[in-house]
Amino acid sequence: MEPISDFWPEQNLEWRRSLAPVAYRDALAEQEARNIALSAGDARELIWLLEHPPVYTAGTSAMASDLIDPRFDVVETGRGGRYTYHGPGQRIGYVLLDLTKRGRDVRCFVHGLEKWVIATLADFGVESWSAEGRVGIWTRDIDGSEAKIGAIGVRVRRWITMHGFAVNIDPDLGHFGGIVPCGIAEYGVTSLARLGISVGPDEWDAALRRRAGDFLDRLSQPECSL
Repeated sequence: MEPISDFWPEQNLEWRRSLAPVAYRDALAEQEARNIALSAGDARELIWLLEHPPVYTAGTSAMASDLIDPRFDVVETGRGGRYTYHGPGQRIGYVLLDLTKRGRDVRCFVHGLEKWVIATLADFGVESWSAEGRVGIWTRDIDGSEAKIGAIGVRVRRWITMHGFAVNIDPDLGHFGGIVPCGIAEYGVTSLARLGISVGPDEWDAALRRRAGDFLDRLSQPECSL
């Protein structure tokens, strides 16, 4: 199934949605190529929403002890962070922006991604937050404990951003058991489905799109207000 792409004139970028799973290595290669093209001025910025077949990815801080059961393909990647799981039912947003045009503030970019996801989850009635010293997006699980519902991992090269965020819509949460997610063993993972909220990829993507303009506009403000 071919991805659905359209040009977003207000932001001068490509908004792409893949409804069929995209192999992680293929998506990584495409991000690498777009990074080079963006740096050369030969391509538009890109926001790409997709899912992957089951895969574990290792960030630049990954520790071998966090890989408990490599039951799926394990891919080393240049993003920050440790081990993460991606798979069906988890919606991913790859965000490739040129920060030379959007403030040159990596901290603002990362916090902006967090706020974008948090605002979108709120539209579905889910209160979530970022936590000092713990990467990702957190919420209350069905037992009241704090659990991760979204992951953040980025790389910036030539001031072009790569990777982005992943949100658990309805994945097989048992697949996270092969790793220590993001190196944080004392907290669990949850999903919208586990919280009793049924959301399809079309509905989730549309909600992200409605919130994306605020995220992008604030990046270009003189001072980071995210």
